Amino acid sequence: MSVFTNLLGDPLCRIRHSPPYLMLVAEMEVEGERKIVGMVRGCIKTVSCGRGSSHDDGENPIYAKVATILGLRVCPSHRRIGIGLALVKNMEAWFIRNGAEYSYMSTENDNQASLNLFLLKGNYSKFRTPSMLARPIYAHRVKIPDRVSIFELDHAEAESLYRARFSTTEFFPRDIDRILSNRLNLGTFVAMPTGSWPGFGRFLANPPESWAVLSIWNSKETFTLQLKGAPRTLRWMAKATRTVDRLLPFLGIPSVPQLFKPFGFHFLYGLGGEGPRAGRMMEALCAHAHNLAKEMGCAVVATEVASNEPLRPAISHWKRLSCEEDVWCMKRLVEGCSEGPVGYWTCSQPGSSIFVDPREV
Repeated sequence: MSVFTNLLGDPLCRIRHSPPYLMLVAEMEVEGERKIVGMVRGCIKTVSCGRGSSHDDGENPIYAKVATILGLRVCPSHRRIGIGLALVKNMEAWFIRNGAEYSYMSTENDNQASLNLFLLKGNYSKFRTPSMLARPIYAHRVKIPDRVSIFELDHAEAESLYRARFSTTEFFPRDIDRILSNRLNLGTFVAMPTGSWPGFGRFLANPPESWAVLSIWNSKETFTLQLKGAPRTLRWMAKATRTVDRLLPFLGIPSVPQLFKPFGFHFLYGLGGEGPRAGRMMEALCAHAHNLAKEMGCAVVATEVASNEPLRPAISHWKRLSCEEDVWCMKRLVEGCSEGPVGYWTCSQPGSSIFVDPREV
């Protein structure tokens, strides 16, 4: 089985909402005609790479200008002749001309061809190993845990919360305001024990003992996915679960949605929380995200978190739909950049969390 992507006629959909971006293609003469045989996309943004040292106040984020390589593809008939590496090198040259200090990319841990290209030929280093977690959308609504209330923040409130609590998290984007105000952002939601909402101002200054937050991005509007190559038996079993779930929703039977036709998904980002019951609060938010995705006709809800994210056990997902170990590789493009408390970011120890930019999913 393989997952296929449909960019809905827009090859720039994965970078169009980012700051400076570029798409490069490789052309060759094939049977007397110029044809595209490879492509790569990239964008540049400013993100946090850590916080000040003990000599500072320890709360101010240290920012770096970071470039992202996305969607490197080479036609199967033209692989192993250097086209992929040439595309990457040309993209890196554009990164450097535009002031990027680091370049990074992500791939599955079993994509050996991609890892060989970047690690052995491109001088990248393995940097982080987050997990992509996904769950299907059932025909029934998921129950919100008892004694938990969920509140939606407006864009200004969400920005204030993220800058106050998460600005030193790795990869936190300095232009978080642009993400939260984007039309693809469906909202930012906070969960806390029922009866403890003090109003946003008091919440930010003195939050309850336990709370959690996440935002939802509508990836369905930019591209769709489709699972191909599934055995007929698996298709029949999936259809049976949907039928039972639709006819007997009160049973709450987990069902497999229609993944064998083009489907959309929502991406959860900015996940975080504090307190001994933060996990329960996150469970409530994930249930709320499931129900919203059901209303909007999505088949999957997905997120990406650090491998040692404290709230990871509370994030509902199906192992078969998830990638337990993604690989992020990074390269330092220029010397003398982002020194000080962080030093060489490529050599730093991972934190407990990362902030995944939904524009690059």
